Amino acid sequence: MITKRYLCLTLFTLSFSGMVHAKQCNSLVITGHPEYPPVAWAADGKLMGSSVTLVSNIAKGLGVEKVASIDFGSWDKAQQAIRDGSADIIFGIYKNPARAEYMHYIEPPYMLDPVSVIVRKGDNFKFTQWADLKRHRGVTNQGESYGGQFDAYIKSELNLARANGVDKAFTELLNKQADYLIIGTYPGKLVARKLSLDSKVAFLPKSVLTADMYIAFSKKSKCYAFLEKGFTAAINKAVASGQITQLIEQANQQFYK
Repeated sequence: MITKRYLCLTLFTLSFSGMVHAKQCNSLVITGHPEYPPVAWAADGKLMGSSVTLVSNIAKGLGVEKVASIDFGSWDKAQQAIRDGSADIIFGIYKNPARAEYMHYIEPPYMLDPVSVIVRKGDNFKFTQWADLKRHRGVTNQGESYGGQFDAYIKSELNLARANGVDKAFTELLNKQADYLIIGTYPGKLVARKLSLDSKVAFLPKSVLTADMYIAFSKKSKCYAFLEKGFTAAINKAVASGQITQLIEQANQQFYK
């Protein structure tokens, strides 16, 4: 009985403490990739998607009164908003040393993100290792990072152009300006289907890599100090309960409405 009462008191104290801290952070601006369904996508200047719902629900559960999801126009500009403090939180982001200079990453990562090679249908090539990409021209979206190791390999070994948007990256592939497109598997499949490209492109069987996705606070956000512990606990709970998978499934359905 004493143990149960102590546990209840402890949970109440943590919850009350989180609410007090959140009162010092009444509002949040959150952002992410505007072309990365089901994680996030742009709609009328705002963002929708599984990660928008996750972050908004966590923040509101911690007592934040207003959560605004803002589409800054591109993935590059979303990251710039975190650099300059225009946004408090960015989601669906990989970890690398350059980003860690202006972001506080929340541990643990909340989902895994496989990355695919897409080719024109009928123009498949053998891909079993990164070196197989060296004799081909590639394209990916501007602002994408695929983790420190593959980013370094791209810079030193590959002929990989950057397109100003996912749609344009697909266009360059189809126009034979590139032999392959590197993109996250989830958005790649959804965008290809949305653009009616299923009959024109193919996903090579092997993934380039599978990376951890994080939620991160801008180092210029005053809210990090008040919400970091609450976000950490909530992400752990969401991952363990299977909530992330449920949100992804819901977002997949929402994207096609």
